Amino acid sequence: MRRLNLQKTENMAADMRLPTFRKQVTLSPSLSALDGKDLVVPGDVITSDTGFMRGHGTYMDEEKLTASVAGEVERVNKLICVRPLRTRFNGEVGDVVVGRITEVQQKRWKLETNSRLDSVLLLSSVNLPGGELRRRSAEDELTMRDYLQEGDLISAEVQSVFSDGALSLHTRSLKYGKLGQGVLVQLSPSLIKRQKTHFHNLPCGASIILGNNGFVWLYPAPGQQDEEAGGYYTSLEPVSLSDREVISRLRNCLLALGAHKVLLYDTSVLYCYESSLPHQIKDILKPEVMEEIVMVTRQKLVEQEG
Repeated sequence: MRRLNLQKTENMAADMRLPTFRKQVTLSPSLSALDGKDLVVPGDVITSDTGFMRGHGTYMDEEKLTASVAGEVERVNKLICVRPLRTRFNGEVGDVVVGRITEVQQKRWKLETNSRLDSVLLLSSVNLPGGELRRRSAEDELTMRDYLQEGDLISAEVQSVFSDGALSLHTRSLKYGKLGQGVLVQLSPSLIKRQKTHFHNLPCGASIILGNNGFVWLYPAPGQQDEEAGGYYTSLEPVSLSDREVISRLRNCLLALGAHKVLLYDTSVLYCYESSLPHQIKDILKPEVMEEIVMVTRQKLVEQEG
């Protein structure tokens, strides 16, 4: 028995990674200046000038404006605030979010959107199948689970913010609604760059929804959308191997960018995807490969801005 086990052990393949000397990567002057932002930790004095107004993440201590959270100092005219690097999602009206249904209640759905409280999607804030415009009846209330049920993922927009900070969402547009086949990547909301549109069809053959709440949805590039479905139709056709490989590579690229605190928007994601092509998908998350890919991506972003 012991000899048989030894033979089995000898035939098993093992992936061993030995330490090697890494090449020293030198930052360009513009790139090092980009990283040298005003970062503060709790207790750091931001300014002793009394002419500034106190914003979020700050407090006055002996007539000095002091940081109460760790993050990046932002200044708008005379207002100074600190944007925390790790935080829950603080939604604003018009933000695009990706959320998961957690509960079906009377005339409303509850959603997990990475904020402090569950968000609310009212029955009156969704499109009816077929795009009908009418008052919601008791029959609609009884068939709510036919539209959305627990565990479903949706994309929506913040319609209003309640007094306690909870978000009220709506899906009154064909670009919002139930999400079909794809991959959800959860990242920090502070890494999502605010843009005019957060829905992108990437040239590599996949589409991406960059939710302001840090939830990013990757899915195959859609074909013709059925307008009569009202945002509830989800294709269940098999996804091709090439599409799955593209989505897997994009998912690993997002995790690499998130680990190195790079702002996420369509250009940075596409540059990271192009930089990762020489490597296998499974190797992207190795620390040395991840560092190389992110460094090349940052260099491309600086050259583009420069």
